[in-house]
Amino acid sequence: MNATDHVLAPVGLQKKKSESLIKKTFPVTGMSCAACAASVESILATVPGVYGASVNFAGSFVVVEYEKDTTEEALQYALQSIGYGLIIDAENSSEVQDQQQQRQYLEARERTIWSGTLTLPIVVLSMFFMDWGPGKWVSLALSIPILFWFGRHFFINALRQAKHKKANMDTLVALSTGIAFVFSLFNTLFPEYWYSRGIHPHVYYEAATVIITFISLGKLLEEKAKSNTSSSIKKLMGLQPKTLVAIIDGEEVEMPIASVQPGQLIVVRPGEKVPVDGEVLEGSSFVDENMITGEPVPVEKAKGAKVFAGTINQKGSFRFTAHKVGGETLLSQIIKMVQEAQGSKAPVQKLVDKIAGIFVPVVMGISLLTFITWMAIGGDNAFTHALLTSVTVLVIACPCALGLATPTAVMVGIGKGAEHNILIKDAESLELAHRVTAVVLDKTGTITEGHPVVSDVVWLDENRAEELSSILLAIELQSEHPLAEAVVKRLKKEDTMPAKVAGFQSITGKGVRAEGTDGRTYFVGNHKLIDEYGVSMSAGLEQKAKVLQAQAKTVVFFSDDVEVLALAAITDKVKATSPTAITALKNQGIEVHMLTGDNRQTAAVVAQQAGIQHFIAEVLPSDKAEYVKQLQAQGKVVAMVGDGINDSHALAQSDVSIAMGKGSDIAIDAAKMALITSDLQSIPKALKLSKKTVLGIRQNLFWAFIYNIIGIPVAAGVLFPFNGFLLDPMIAGAAMAFSSVSVVANSLRLKTTRI
Repeated sequence: MNATDHVLAPVGLQKKKSESLIKKTFPVTGMSCAACAASVESILATVPGVYGASVNFAGSFVVVEYEKDTTEEALQYALQSIGYGLIIDAENSSEVQDQQQQRQYLEARERTIWSGTLTLPIVVLSMFFMDWGPGKWVSLALSIPILFWFGRHFFINALRQAKHKKANMDTLVALSTGIAFVFSLFNTLFPEYWYSRGIHPHVYYEAATVIITFISLGKLLEEKAKSNTSSSIKKLMGLQPKTLVAIIDGEEVEMPIASVQPGQLIVVRPGEKVPVDGEVLEGSSFVDENMITGEPVPVEKAKGAKVFAGTINQKGSFRFTAHKVGGETLLSQIIKMVQEAQGSKAPVQKLVDKIAGIFVPVVMGISLLTFITWMAIGGDNAFTHALLTSVTVLVIACPCALGLATPTAVMVGIGKGAEHNILIKDAESLELAHRVTAVVLDKTGTITEGHPVVSDVVWLDENRAEELSSILLAIELQSEHPLAEAVVKRLKKEDTMPAKVAGFQSITGKGVRAEGTDGRTYFVGNHKLIDEYGVSMSAGLEQKAKVLQAQAKTVVFFSDDVEVLALAAITDKVKATSPTAITALKNQGIEVHMLTGDNRQTAAVVAQQAGIQHFIAEVLPSDKAEYVKQLQAQGKVVAMVGDGINDSHALAQSDVSIAMGKGSDIAIDAAKMALITSDLQSIPKALKLSKKTVLGIRQNLFWAFIYNIIGIPVAAGVLFPFNGFLLDPMIAGAAMAFSSVSVVANSLRLKTTRI
């Protein structure tokens, strides 16, 4: 059993794995909490032929491994029986899921707005007009739609959990609001029952409705966040064009990409995306493979070169033979790897949900025990005391502060991060980042600037530099080579004006040539070009070229038909702030690793300049993810920092994923954090912010529970034998409200914290 198999097999599931299993991802609808995700996994595990299921709650999908004989309809029926949906429409699944998520978000927004609008007058009546007789009837009328229409899903979900002998936050919300409402309803309809016993009949409609409103607001924020989690996968899929142009019987025919077969001849024109993987047969061009390799310089493609789906052709055109199509292309494999890496992780159980799982049954048990105890020892007022104390226990155990403890701290932490150019899109990553022990950095665009620039220009004769610069600019303006753009930018920055040249010619794989007005032939290209035309080079320039190449710089030679006139060194510079940021990480005791698809010589130079000891060069996208796995296997908590599609698999595999703000949209959407300024110094700040936020969450949970720890025993009547004191439910409600205020106030302290 491999690592993925281990994750997919739920605890307690003991099934023999067949050699012929289908592994497929399905969107799931109707999940509202992490407990729902666990229910989906456990229900699917009971379907005959299912080996394992792993739910990604944030992405609202499940990865299922099942026997060939098990139908998708059987999986769908199993989930429908407990109120969830499984989308098995392979062609339109993403559209159906989008519609479902949008509908859930709109419903959550409507519930929050209406419940908040109706709750406000109830709170006003309870605070300022508590002695006004008709006020309790108005509150009753307003409470009914809040609880039983806009808050009905809490009760429905609580019942579903009860059917599976489970309890979660929905259970506590339903129980506390339900009891408070029923008790208030009784006091409204039959106040004389309490008056006859010398007790004023209080009502607690505001407690019930405020709980519904606050929890609904939290659900709304959750739905909004979840609606964007799958956008990175959609953008990856969008890289592949819907149609292509194939050569059939000697004619160009446009056809759907789904119809293409291996071996077909395909045409790619300037500016078009390569539709499938294959090998160039005719023509030549430069292809931008940044989304696959992460490297900024487009790659030259001539006969025999490999091309990959989703890459972007530049100015030339070519024909190629399709080798891999559909799900076999490199782009499709990256998409699949990202989905599997996301799905292989069990959803992180929120700390509050874990506590609530213990807290809810304990509170229920204490309330029941309180009622029984008072019935046994209460004497003449046994029932009165039993009912009041048991209800007071439930009221003071209201989960409002629990519900606010994590989200308020996270919201303030996210705002604090934004002030420091750290875009945090996932609360779980914010909570986990403080535990990071290893940071893995992509090279291009992360440690380096991400685009080639001319770092050095060395002239044979400085006195002719101005004259020759004009000729060099004129030639490079006509060149399609991407490195020519770097030279053009450098010369234009120096206010160089192009001279006139004629007879421009591109020499594949070597460079270009052109005729000057002085009758000389000029060349711009690599060492092969000047060797081919027998151009001589001075010892000084040759030595300088070796020095520049040793620094991992690409050297472009400019010559006439006699000798080399100048050298232009092109490099991808290390960002000025990268060494400082890496030093800060190492000072925090964090290992720093660098991965790159570039050659080892370049990687070694960049690593030395940035102060990195651990690096690997010439890695593929899958190699990056595998390296992250290896670090995780050593017990390290890994943060992956990248900026390209080639990093997306590793980003998904890592514990904390961070994208550079100037990187690809795919990487930014796939990652849970993004550095808006692409400044690596934001990484140590993000880790420190995580530490401060987690501390705030823990403090909030302390305040949320301290009232319960003290208040529940008092509410149960432990002080009555000593001084005759029984906690009034009204005071219990006030204590509950004060705990919420304490939580919010403590969260706001994060705003003044330095990171």
